[in-house]
Amino acid sequence: MLRFIPPRPRSSYTDAAHPDWRTYLFALAVVRICGLRRLPAKLALFLLCYARATVATQFAAPAFGRVPLSCLSSVEDRLMVSSPIYCAPNRHYVTPKLRDLAESLAAHMDAQFPGTVTFALDANFPFVNGFPLLPHLSHADGKKLDFAYYYKDAGGAFLNGATRSPTGYFAFEEPGPGDELPCADRHDWLTTRWDFDALQPWFPAYQIEEQRTSAAIAWLTTEGVTRFGLQKMFIEPHLKTALGITDAHVRFQGCRAARHDDHIHIQIK
Repeated sequence: MLRFIPPRPRSSYTDAAHPDWRTYLFALAVVRICGLRRLPAKLALFLLCYARATVATQFAAPAFGRVPLSCLSSVEDRLMVSSPIYCAPNRHYVTPKLRDLAESLAAHMDAQFPGTVTFALDANFPFVNGFPLLPHLSHADGKKLDFAYYYKDAGGAFLNGATRSPTGYFAFEEPGPGDELPCADRHDWLTTRWDFDALQPWFPAYQIEEQRTSAAIAWLTTEGVTRFGLQKMFIEPHLKTALGITDAHVRFQGCRAARHDDHIHIQIK
């Protein structure tokens, strides 16, 4: 979910919340000390420093109540972070309870539909509540996580481990004639509800696989609520209707937030 959160005073952020710029400053100091002038050498040094900082982060994050979703998935794993672009900048951290929810959802989907892979997308940074995971300003406490939808091809065959876009975002399921359009008459100038019309023709013509998607949402609104404290999830109204969802935990995120017909947003208490 994307929404405006007033900025906090600088004192509320610790140095540990900014591993990227600290790593950059350290690498810059080493570059000057060593007298490195060539760009490849500078880049290699920064990447080495960043990799070491990332490894250290995995050991430090539990002290802040965050754990990483696994980025070293094997073919046997049923919960996967969909792309390295979420792991490299440390965007794959959640609370232990949310990690357990995600793993349990993936296990349930594998049990009900053997071999099914569940894809996690953006999660949270490893440190400090209130430090936003741009552009998701609500992903700031380890309790939010996005999942990709399950997809099928034009012939109806399930596409295991596939997303419509390389990131899992921005490939929207367009509403059909007569579908609910809650933002049709809105013209907000301050909004992140972008349609990205120019991108849509570039994405494959996959469709949401209703059986698996409905089963996942049904589990989240039952077991997810009772066992893991799921508070709410966001999908677009036209998809909620198309999938026959009536549970009150499934809500519309509002007209100033990003569209949610390309992914499912969940959050726990």
